[in-house]
Amino acid sequence: MTETQREPVPRNDTDERDTALAFLAFQRHCLIKKTQGLTDEQLRRVLVPSGTNLLGLVQHVITGERWWFQHHVAGRLRDEEFDFSMDVPADRSSADVLRDFHEAVAESDAIVAATDLDALTALPVDGEPRTLRWVVAHKTSEIARHAGHADILRELIDGTTGR
Repeated sequence: MTETQREPVPRNDTDERDTALAFLAFQRHCLIKKTQGLTDEQLRRVLVPSGTNLLGLVQHVITGERWWFQHHVAGRLRDEEFDFSMDVPADRSSADVLRDFHEAVAESDAIVAATDLDALTALPVDGEPRTLRWVVAHKTSEIARHAGHADILRELIDGTTGR
C-alpha cells in the first residue's frame, strides 16, 4: 500500500531544545494531518469498540496541551477545568475543535518559548516538580501514541496512510 501522507521525521539536530521541539511539532502535525480533507461525519465516525474517533482524539490532545503546559508548567489553570474525554458534543463543530487545537498549541508554544528546559513545573506532577524537558518528552510520546491511533482510524475511513 502506498503511504499517501508520508513525510520525513525532523532532521533538526543543532541542540537539545531545537531537536525536542521539532519532534513535538512533528507529532502534532502528524495528528492533525489525519483530519485533513474529511467531513464532519468522517471525523466523528467510531470504528473501534472503545468509541475513539479522530475528532475525539484531537479534543483529548487539546486538553492534554492545556493540562501540561498551562496548568503544570505555567500554573495558570485549575484542576476542575479539565475533561480528558474523547466525546465531542454534537453541537461543537469540527472546525471549532480544530481551531481550538491550533490555539492550544500556540499557547503551549508561547509558554515553552519563555521557559528554560531545566525550569521546574509551577505545579507538581504526582507530588514532585518536573522539568520542562520532562513535560516536552512526555507530551511528544503521548501525542505520538494518539497520532498512531489516528493513522489506523484514517486508514479505516478512506485508506489514507503514512506518518
